[in-house]
Amino acid sequence: MKALVTTGSSGPGLALTDVAPPQPASNQALVTLTATSLNRGEVGHLADEEPGTVLGWDVVGTVAQTASDGSGPGAGTRVVGLVGERGWAEQVAVPTHALAAIPDGVTDAAAAVLPIAGLTAWRALEMGGLLLGSRVLVTGAAGGVGRLAIQLASLAGADVTAVIGRPERRTGLVQLGASDVVVGIEAATGRYDLILESVGGSSLCTASEILAPEGVLVTYGRSSGEDGAIDPYWFGDHSGARIEGLLVFTEVDRHRLGTTQLERMLALIAAGRLDPQVTRTGSWHDPMPLVQALLDRQVDGKAVLTVD
Repeated sequence: MKALVTTGSSGPGLALTDVAPPQPASNQALVTLTATSLNRGEVGHLADEEPGTVLGWDVVGTVAQTASDGSGPGAGTRVVGLVGERGWAEQVAVPTHALAAIPDGVTDAAAAVLPIAGLTAWRALEMGGLLLGSRVLVTGAAGGVGRLAIQLASLAGADVTAVIGRPERRTGLVQLGASDVVVGIEAATGRYDLILESVGGSSLCTASEILAPEGVLVTYGRSSGEDGAIDPYWFGDHSGARIEGLLVFTEVDRHRLGTTQLERMLALIAAGRLDPQVTRTGSWHDPMPLVQALLDRQVDGKAVLTVD
């Protein structure tokens, strides 16, 4: 079968070539891929991977073979799911607890944004507890996770402030549900009950200082590439607040995330209440233009590769 593999060149590179097919475990369905979305966590390390490595986390396709333990959707079902590796291949073995059937009216591209970006946004908001009337701050708001988080928080009744890095990236964020859009976290005013932090470095430090006394700060990324140090005395001064780390794969492995959350977001898309914000698409025969656009921060929302 065909798969996108890393080339191990001096820069990021991918090539479509033949690889061995997967051997599904008893709780895995074999899915024939039709689309996948790109994530910075994947494309940011292409040049560091061994040549021939198959990456890829977001899987959309059709069940070719059901799980042998009888779990999950049946053969022929259009599905979306999450894997830790080898998702950029014609066929992918996907655990059924991280797999959901796609309803009619939801496109493959729309569904493809949900495994990493959607589940991250969902779980980060869930960690904040009841959001009705809460003040929520979202850093990296122009990206895929940020745009979904704005919509989901707004649907839950929160007052959402979106933080962006450049003025031109504010387009569409108010329409998605942000009550305020600021350039740089330093421009955010007041205290926030829940902060979704994906930038790291000084942004993380500032976020910790504008957290409400009983607030929750969820950190799930470091797009700045910078480390952020929080003074140990912070925990004494903010004894009622919490800082939580979020890795979506751990949450899926522990079954706190997966099929149920994917189904709920798919239903919101089908009902027209959640916009997946797919702004760039391309073919997996020529993936590098989309990869480079993501690396250059030229994608507002999500970029999706189709398997054709």
